[in-house]
Amino acid sequence: MSAAKLFDSEGWLSPNGGPRYLQLRKRIEHAIETGELPPDAPLPPEREIANLTKLSRVTVRKAVGPLVEKGLIVQLRGSGSFVAPRVARVEQSLSRLTSFTEDMARRGKTATSTWLERGVFMPSPHESMTLGLTFGQSVARLARLRSSDGTPLAIERASLSTQILPNPLAVETSLYEVLENLNNRPVRAVQRISATNLNIDDANLLGVAEGAAGLKIERVSYLPSGRVVELTKSLYRGDLYDFVAELQLADNSEKSR
Repeated sequence: MSAAKLFDSEGWLSPNGGPRYLQLRKRIEHAIETGELPPDAPLPPEREIANLTKLSRVTVRKAVGPLVEKGLIVQLRGSGSFVAPRVARVEQSLSRLTSFTEDMARRGKTATSTWLERGVFMPSPHESMTLGLTFGQSVARLARLRSSDGTPLAIERASLSTQILPNPLAVETSLYEVLENLNNRPVRAVQRISATNLNIDDANLLGVAEGAAGLKIERVSYLPSGRVVELTKSLYRGDLYDFVAELQLADNSEKSR
């Protein structure tokens, strides 16, 4: 469909249809959902949309902004706005303690990593407290961009005591595989999940717009002895990741406590 026909306000803009920016937003969103605007299709520049719809550029910007935040539209500096590519969402169970590599392999997908940081450093106060480090002990840090079949999904930043992981350079693909070979693979973990808006650096790494929705997860994992293995802080793309937990009703003995 031509841009002139898509944005011709006579077909969808109504005096009684509510705020004009909402009507335009719904028009664009409907076009994406129905395939009138297919994945990767370019959108006309803001000025052109304003001329076609006979709306102000402020109104156009107000309509398009939330669609960028939802991940339906991607804005690339110097290139313009495009309909986001259609990528299948990933469901991650919260009841299994697995690595990203193992997770993707189970789905028949290829996991790849781009290293952002890998080495031995002096720990921060938070790392020292969480990992139980004594004065003078170092920390191994692993930070990487995790992708599946070429699509960036998450940024992982893991910290471990060098007594648990003496040589972080030994980790090439799966951290948990290396830890298993060292008899230091964790058996349980506590995760805290919260919503966040991605800053410009993380958004650029994940291929989304600044301020896009993300999921922030802090995980502390443990050995059978109760010793802490790792502190991991991860950022996941909110438009591609779902976390799923299975819940069960408490039995009578638990209810009475």
